[in-house]
Amino acid sequence: MRDFAVIPAHNESSKIALVLQQVKEYVSNIIVVDDGSLDNTFEVAKQQEVTIIRHFVNLGKGAALKTGCDYALELGAERIVVLDADGQHEPIEIPRFLNALETVDIVFSFRRDSLRMPLVLRFGNKFINSVLRSSFNITVNDSQCGYRAFTAAAYNKIRWTATDYFMETEMIIRASKNKLKYTQIPIETIYSDNYKGTTVFDGIKIFCKLIGGRLL
Repeated sequence: MRDFAVIPAHNESSKIALVLQQVKEYVSNIIVVDDGSLDNTFEVAKQQEVTIIRHFVNLGKGAALKTGCDYALELGAERIVVLDADGQHEPIEIPRFLNALETVDIVFSFRRDSLRMPLVLRFGNKFINSVLRSSFNITVNDSQCGYRAFTAAAYNKIRWTATDYFMETEMIIRASKNKLKYTQIPIETIYSDNYKGTTVFDGIKIFCKLIGGRLL
């Protein structure tokens, strides 16, 4: 199987080298999408001898991830693992994702120790989870965790339009609508000193888009 890792990155020059070194232990085909970084993320990633695509302006995580996944398919990817560049997702988990894809179309993950998540984010996550369950008939434990894997065939069905963090929610909705077989695996909860990811403002936007989607 041709396995690829796709990693969107924005201003992660201090962490991305270690992340890429660890990912290389499990996947040989790695695509980094530098999403308009203002630091030297691009140069640091390039030194790791991986495939790197550059957005010269910041387009958002959804756009960056789609750029990387589209290119992976062009290169013949059969399975894709997506993870963050800031060290919140441990590459040692990659084999578990790939093994799970032997029997399902898509693998979601959930952070084991959710109590370490900031309270307002934990509440927002649970609320979005409940909306997905009641409105789209899909049950996930952690809708905002971006560490995921899917087959090439599944990607063609879940390919999202969102350019921002809503892509993680949209992916789940599309998986449900296309009746994809999925599973969930637990991962460690890791936060750096400066949290990056879905903010309260992002959560409000996600909720508004969810409601808008229900009305269409």
